[in-house]
Amino acid sequence: MKGALGDLVVLDFSRVLAGPYCTMLLADMGAEVIKIEKPDYGDDSRFFGPFQEGESAYFAMLNRGKKSVTLDLKSTESIQMIQQFVKEADVVVENFRPGVMERLGLGYESLSAINPKIVYASISGFGQYGPYRERPAYDLVAQAMGGMMSMTGFPGHAPTRAGSSLGDMGAALYTAYGIMVALHDRERTGLGQYVDVAMTDSMIALLESNMMRFTSEKTIPEPSGAKHPISAPFDCFKTNDHYLVIAVANDALFAKLCSCMDRVSLCEDSRYRSDVLRASNEASLKKEIEEWLSRYSVEEAVARLTEYGIPCAPIHDVRDIYEDEHTWAREMLVEVKGRDGKPMIVTGNPVKLSRTPANIGQSIPELGEHTAQMKRPVGKQGVIKNEF
Repeated sequence: MKGALGDLVVLDFSRVLAGPYCTMLLADMGAEVIKIEKPDYGDDSRFFGPFQEGESAYFAMLNRGKKSVTLDLKSTESIQMIQQFVKEADVVVENFRPGVMERLGLGYESLSAINPKIVYASISGFGQYGPYRERPAYDLVAQAMGGMMSMTGFPGHAPTRAGSSLGDMGAALYTAYGIMVALHDRERTGLGQYVDVAMTDSMIALLESNMMRFTSEKTIPEPSGAKHPISAPFDCFKTNDHYLVIAVANDALFAKLCSCMDRVSLCEDSRYRSDVLRASNEASLKKEIEEWLSRYSVEEAVARLTEYGIPCAPIHDVRDIYEDEHTWAREMLVEVKGRDGKPMIVTGNPVKLSRTPANIGQSIPELGEHTAQMKRPVGKQGVIKNEF
């Protein structure tokens, strides 16, 4: 079945994580993604661990189903070849520092002059304009400057990076969203446009109510462990064998929790009559809940809480996720072909479409595997859609 984006051609100049994850999302939905890599070396992530049979699983996850073309972007011949291909492309994605693509003759103004329909997306640390435009950035920098680290971790400890690369991944998701918006607008106007996404902007956008707490109340959120800053009980709690989480964000759910605990009297306690009051008295409420949980294992507690309709969960590590039947039922782990056709497990696509579902690319491109196809003479009927 042709994917939802099966008529799109994407020229992907990006490398490592943010850009490749964005174009991976497009490839999963059927787009023809042509990854432009450095000759003899390729994307840096080809050398990132973990490895399976000598092949980077990191690279495989991000670049499944793409085509790999090696071109020297300092070569006039390569630049001219790309400029010809742009005539037939729909999207360009890059994540160099601002100004690099312009110096190569591959900036938005140059390519849109060749193809006014092109949607051109750039991902950078601080965006294409602003005082910090020239600053280099990795995920850690984005989490620091975007506010995420200031509120992650526990009180009294050093600021903590989130366990996943939210700066990169957030920017990738917003870029994919921006590309889809621009393509939709192109359907109406016939014109492409420039999509500028900054990693730090993405982090700020993901701060949600934490920023509103400052703009509304001048409160600066601080690290609070696993608990929620404005609701309770909404935290990690200890049972007699491990930890689980309970998420109660309204009075009706709290009443159910009190019934589950056989402690209906807690609902009438003046400290716990509203969400605001419970958040103010979170420490004493947590003590009550953990005293009750001490009778149960995580498995027993989750079963009882779920019976009462209370949002809760055990805390899964990656092995738990791998062994959970729900993970496989939702196709959040899928098998692709690595080097020499050997199977490799990668994460799936969380977007489930009913008529045109994601189709995870079944092969990982070898460096430069599709270069010869790109170097064929340009034909009258176009250069990309007929060649690949």
